[in-house]
Amino acid sequence: MATERKIPDLFNYAMFCGGCGHGVLVRLICECLEELGQQKNTIAAIGVGCSCHLKSAINCDLVQSPHGRAAAVATGIRRAEPDKFVFTYQGDGDAYNIGLSETLNAAYRNENLCIFVVNNSNFGMTGGQMSWTTMPGQKTATSPRGRDTSKTGEPIKIPEMIAYSFKPAYVARGAVITPAEINKLKGYIKNAMEAQLNHEGFSMVEIMSTCPTNWGMNPMIAEKHMIEEVIPYYALGELKKRGE
Repeated sequence: MATERKIPDLFNYAMFCGGCGHGVLVRLICECLEELGQQKNTIAAIGVGCSCHLKSAINCDLVQSPHGRAAAVATGIRRAEPDKFVFTYQGDGDAYNIGLSETLNAAYRNENLCIFVVNNSNFGMTGGQMSWTTMPGQKTATSPRGRDTSKTGEPIKIPEMIAYSFKPAYVARGAVITPAEINKLKGYIKNAMEAQLNHEGFSMVEIMSTCPTNWGMNPMIAEKHMIEEVIPYYALGELKKRGE
């Protein structure tokens, strides 16, 4: 006897790939929102890419932004709803390659926003193409022989650019790797959120994450690669502390 095939409900499971850091990050964001009493007072502007899947993993009001425009959309939300907590959830391709102008201008104006950017060194959803954050020699769909930095330039560090060129409230870089670093990352996320709640201005947290699917590695090897090859270039920690 044939059984009826049930199509899974979009909102019953998170749609991120296995081994990806997005799931842990979303949990940290949700924990911080709850601890700060903002879980029912939040509007998030979602970028285009893997960040689109936030809608399958969080229960808050969401606005899908055009590609790269999440910081501009969040600015509009914040000004229209000044009592709401507002953050963006983006990938490096969305926030940096496509949306560099929007991201930098929000920082330049010191908008009272939280910007969360997942840096997995490629355009994850669209097939693993090279992005500005792709490591030297890294093979991607558009650099099959490895990134040649003599032709493409070096991997870019937007958090450093913002921390040292403007006057943001808070800038940090964490990683979804070891339990110790995950605990530190939660502290960075909460600091960024508290900066907005205290009307201190613009805050950004970049989150280093593996991408086992597009890196062509199993999760364990991807984590090892992250620790040994990627983190030495993208140093972790607070780049701009609150009150400095």
